[in-house]
Amino acid sequence: MQRAAKCALRLDLSRAFCPSSVRNCRAVNRVNGSVSCRRYSVLPPSRDEEEKAMLDSMLRVDHAGEYGANCIYAGQMAVLGRTQTGPLIQHMWDQEKIHLERFNEILGEHRVRPTLLLPLWNIAGFALGACTALLGKEGAMACTVAVEESISEHYNSQIRTLMEADPERYTELLQLIKEFRDDEIEHHDTGLEHDAESVPGYLLLKTAIQVGCKAAIYISQRI
Repeated sequence: MQRAAKCALRLDLSRAFCPSSVRNCRAVNRVNGSVSCRRYSVLPPSRDEEEKAMLDSMLRVDHAGEYGANCIYAGQMAVLGRTQTGPLIQHMWDQEKIHLERFNEILGEHRVRPTLLLPLWNIAGFALGACTALLGKEGAMACTVAVEESISEHYNSQIRTLMEADPERYTELLQLIKEFRDDEIEHHDTGLEHDAESVPGYLLLKTAIQVGCKAAIYISQRI
């Protein structure tokens, strides 16, 4: 009982340093009636430099994507925050904040350097969000559809890579990516439900944004 109480206390203390949105503090291993506690990670220890480089690249680009998405929603809220569309955009932004917070923690925990282009994505993302929001609700939703479709496709590509490599080894990382991918798909569908396709030049706007997203993904993986 005393050991269990001490473990519970350590878990309570760890939660003080772990945001409630992050599920990376767990109690594990009941051996011979004892309880042990440890900080949980979504990544297994790297087998070699090749695996570390692969995972670092994945985390770097995922972090950059979530960072950019946060900047886009910030730009949209700057224009539409006080309109009827504001609460809808805020809801999606709140989910993106959780994604970014999680990747911030993972990068810090595993000493992964974020892309050097974060200042550029900050400016470009906010500008994209604000400019499309100036087209009205439909413009903002068209931007959301284009960006979230690109991000969800990228997450699907990562899922396939990890499944082909070793699904059991990357179980926790796969679960995290799938959860975030599902949120992005939800945002994509929300955009379509709120008249994204009715903005003038929808297909042209969507294509242009997605070309930019693919370029950002490619560059963020490498720089």
